[in-house]
Formats: sequence, C-alpha cells, structure tokens
Amino acid sequence: MSGPVNKLGKLVAKINSSGAPAFLREGALSTAFNAQVKMAGVAGIHVETLTEQKSVVSLKNTFRVQNHIGGVHACGMALLAESASGMVFGMNVRDSHLPLLKSMSMSYVKRAKGDLKAIATLTDAQREEIAKSDKGEVLVNVVVTDSAGDSPVECEMRWVWVPKRK
Repeated sequence: MSGPVNKLGKLVAKINSSGAPAFLREGALSTAFNAQVKMAGVAGIHVETLTEQKSVVSLKNTFRVQNHIGGVHACGMALLAESASGMVFGMNVRDSHLPLLKSMSMSYVKRAKGDLKAIATLTDAQREEIAKSDKGEVLVNVVVTDSAGDSPVECEMRWVWVPKRK
C-alpha cells in the first residue's frame, strides 16, 4: 500500500516527517486528534505514535479521570482503547467512506496501576480489505497496559466502514 489514503493520513504524514522533536510531533498529533474527538481532549488522551499500521496512545492517571479508588475510571480505559483503535482504523478509511465503531467489549480483569497505554494495530490483510472493499468490518487488535506492565482490561473493538451518503 502506498501513501496516505485520506486527509487524516496526509496530515499525520506531514507531522511525522516534519523533522520536529518527538515531543512536538506528539503534541501536534494529540492536538489534532483531541480537536476532533472532544471527549478525548477532556480526558487528556496523548498520542505517542500514529501510522497506518499502529497507534500508541496514553492516559495519565490524573484526578479528572480517576475512579473512587484512585485508578483510571473504567470509562477512561474504554475511551483510551476506542481512541487507539479508532485512530489506526481511521488512517485506513478513504475520505469517501465513514468509519464507525460497531461494538466494543471490555472485560476489566484487574485493578489498573498508574498511567495507561493502549497499542492498536491492523494487519496488512485488514488494511487491504479496508482499501479494496466498499464496506465491511474489522476487529481491531488493541492492548491496554498500566504502569506495572499489566493488562487490566481485555478489549474488543469492532469497526465498520460504509460509503458516505451523498
């Protein structure tokens, strides 16, 4: 697959190839994403890496996203997983199509410790299917880990793409 397939991809490619230091690139990616996804901005989602194959996003365990026991709230974990999967998926959906989250499944398996990081990936086969099919669905692989390196939640994010209405 060659080059960005949509406006988002072109913007991200420009930021990633800017030659700016990592903290500036991450800041630009985070600002661009959080301007479009307001809830992510409110929570403080931080974009570390974004390509057509992979996204890495993080969420600091700050007061505004904490639950009653001092960890990141379940909704914050879900937002982080949805954001990571949606970003990498969105990088591959053509501008003539609409990316939509069809379903999300979250199993909270242990208490989260500290900050969280989510890594979402698409396989080459999934990317090819998105590029060639007029509509379809994919299960985006996403893994959430905490500061201790444990996975406090198991996630399934099913995304679909459909043509935009004229």
